[in-house]
Amino acid sequence: MATALAAAGKQPAELESRHLMEEATGLTPLALLLEAERQLGEDAAVRLQLYAERRLAGEPVSRILGRSSFYGLNLQIAEEVLDPRADTETLVDAALALLKQKNIANPRVLDLGTGSGAILCAILHCRDDAFGVGVDRSKAACAVTLHNLASCGLSSRSGVIRGDWMQALRGSFDLIVSNPPYIATEEIASLEPEVAAFDPLLALDGGADGLVPYRQIAFDLKRLLARGGGACLEIGWRQAADVRHILAAAGFPGAKILTDAGKRDRVAVIDAA
Repeated sequence: MATALAAAGKQPAELESRHLMEEATGLTPLALLLEAERQLGEDAAVRLQLYAERRLAGEPVSRILGRSSFYGLNLQIAEEVLDPRADTETLVDAALALLKQKNIANPRVLDLGTGSGAILCAILHCRDDAFGVGVDRSKAACAVTLHNLASCGLSSRSGVIRGDWMQALRGSFDLIVSNPPYIATEEIASLEPEVAAFDPLLALDGGADGLVPYRQIAFDLKRLLARGGGACLEIGWRQAADVRHILAAAGFPGAKILTDAGKRDRVAVIDAA
């Protein structure tokens, strides 16, 4: 299978092939290595063929497996949620650094548009004194988040609310994070096929200019962000100036912009001093 994947330009072909083989056979990596010469059973062979066909048709391996690795955590994903990507780990790094810099103990964390709950799970996993709430308007996404929080042992320090951004929320939070949809509607069709065809539209479409969610978040940010707290928002790599303008108009001037591993603008950091 690795040869077929490589020929179709799917890389890293060997690693992808091994992951799909493990899933099809139910064997651990070590058992698969030790039994490399053993012929597949009929059921496993059928499953493997189906997985290979799906991958060759462009479906990401994480979608086929129904799980994705993020910040060292093994998380469930489903067709209704975004597949968390390495770029978003920059947001988690920024959020953890902000909490440490401001010396916030027992932080209350809010994750807007939580999707799979990847960001929330990562922050709570790294900060065992934190309590977090994830919000998403998708019922299916809320279910995935609940599952991931439970599988990471974080249920007792978290909650999930189905709602539209901050509208149903009261109280205040020390840290607000979000990876909102930020692709302009007309640009979605030009994204890489593995994104455009398999990530949910709800998690991609940021409106005509890609900035609608930032306006919605900024509108309520002052109401829900605790004094002395902060917020971290993932942004598109060409959106830094526009997002800073939106935040400044909402009463948060001087947002700091951080870059990802590829040196592209990725996170806007807001300090509610």
